[in-house]
Amino acid sequence: MKHVTTYVGIDAHKKDLFIAMLIGHEATPVTWTVPNEPNAVRRFVRRLERDAPGPVRACYEAGPCGYVLQRQITTPRVSCHVIAPALVPRKPGERIKTNRRDARKLAELLRANVLTEVRPPTPEEEAVRDLCRARDDAREDLQRCRHRLGKFLLRRGLHYNGRNWTRAHRQWIDSLAWTHAAERVLLEDYQLAIDHVEARLIELDRRLVEIAEAAPYREPVGWLRCFRGIDTLTAMLVLAELHDFRRFKSPRALMAYLGLVPGEDSTGEKHRRGRITRTGNALVRRLLIETAWHYQHRPSVGAALMRRRKGQPGRVIAIADKAQQRLCRRFRRLAEQHKPAPKIAVAVARELAGFLWAALQAPAA
Repeated sequence: MKHVTTYVGIDAHKKDLFIAMLIGHEATPVTWTVPNEPNAVRRFVRRLERDAPGPVRACYEAGPCGYVLQRQITTPRVSCHVIAPALVPRKPGERIKTNRRDARKLAELLRANVLTEVRPPTPEEEAVRDLCRARDDAREDLQRCRHRLGKFLLRRGLHYNGRNWTRAHRQWIDSLAWTHAAERVLLEDYQLAIDHVEARLIELDRRLVEIAEAAPYREPVGWLRCFRGIDTLTAMLVLAELHDFRRFKSPRALMAYLGLVPGEDSTGEKHRRGRITRTGNALVRRLLIETAWHYQHRPSVGAALMRRRKGQPGRVIAIADKAQQRLCRRFRRLAEQHKPAPKIAVAVARELAGFLWAALQAPAA
């Protein structure tokens, strides 16, 4: 009995955990509910260790509860896995969904070994990732604040002939005369919101640069900065979101994880490919697509890129130079075929992901 594995499916929610436990090849699981509180979870783990005759494998779906539960449950006898919810097999005929059914289903699928595990980040990696996401949230907040002010001016028929959100643009806004006091109050409120978010963004950028200059990020950030269109902040966001490139066994695995590969619906002799899958990490996918636009220009190494490459391994620089040559040719060849520019950027981003994967496998020179 010591070699009999116990499988536990957990349907995790904010307040409660719905448990289904299968010992060995039993057909009917034992089900119960546990409050999602640290003390209750500790008692739950002790119960598993007491009732299970051998090793215990537990799992729950990744979601808003994060990875705290996985760390609380994991012990020398109990291993807890976080499962990708989008890749859980589903029967087309299922029409009833309850918490207990979900827990039982997870236990049965875990026993069948058909679930896809998510690699949990360490607490340190998760903290840096959340800081990077806070920075991206601040960027979105700044964009929204600027849009509100811009649309307010547009409703008043006011247009600036030049580049928006520069010092000259701000001086032009300050010089506007308003007939009604309410309009002046509204304008000052919008400007105050923009100033506040800009200050947040500057502070978050400073903190991320400090982290990028320290281990363990200093070396991989330096490697990624050898690529055209990638500087410190972009490199930090990519590394923090993916947190371990070694878990991708090949460049194609990374491309698929980022949702940059085309979807496919083929059967028999019919082969049909559609738009990209858009699965996985949306933030990194957006960053790579934005970076891909830099490769529409002819290959060159400017002064800024030269400074970023100073002191970096020759192998990484060679990979970055090869990426410049290949991706520029691909961008221009697809443009000559009159492909839509956004599709070209996505195709280039897919190949760029492969070059980044290769660079981060390179040992330090």
